[in-house]
Amino acid sequence: MGKSDGRALFVRREAHIPAPPASVFALLTDPEKILRWMGTEAQIEPQPGGLYLVNVTGARFARGSFREVVPVHRLAYSFGWDGSEVVPPGSSLVEIDLADEAPNGTLLRLTHTGLPNAEQCAGHNEGWAHYISRLAVAAAGKDPGPDPMAGRVG
Repeated sequence: MGKSDGRALFVRREAHIPAPPASVFALLTDPEKILRWMGTEAQIEPQPGGLYLVNVTGARFARGSFREVVPVHRLAYSFGWDGSEVVPPGSSLVEIDLADEAPNGTLLRLTHTGLPNAEQCAGHNEGWAHYISRLAVAAAGKDPGPDPMAGRVG
């Protein structure tokens, strides 16, 4: 098994966020601000080797550690799920780049590599699409409301 079917196994998302990179970076790295758009609890240490731990749905923890932290422009952290044999903690890599967009917006590019199969790529693609749209709402100063994925284990 592997990548022989010609499809590269990764997730890539791009989004235009109506806030400057510094605001978006804070929403990605400040544990209290993360909870505005994703998760029920978060422990984030945004420095190389620091912990990334977010209870995404209230039923499932994503866990990894930061590899790169370039304030307001880039984050990279290992990623996986507590208790998962398919995508164990730290087994994949999430990279987020934030680029200035005039007048005061941000282009967010997310790449998630190291996922084991197409099914996991599809699932994580759906998850990131959902949470990045909530991030955009929070960045605009609005409340994205209760997370419809709350309680989901899958």
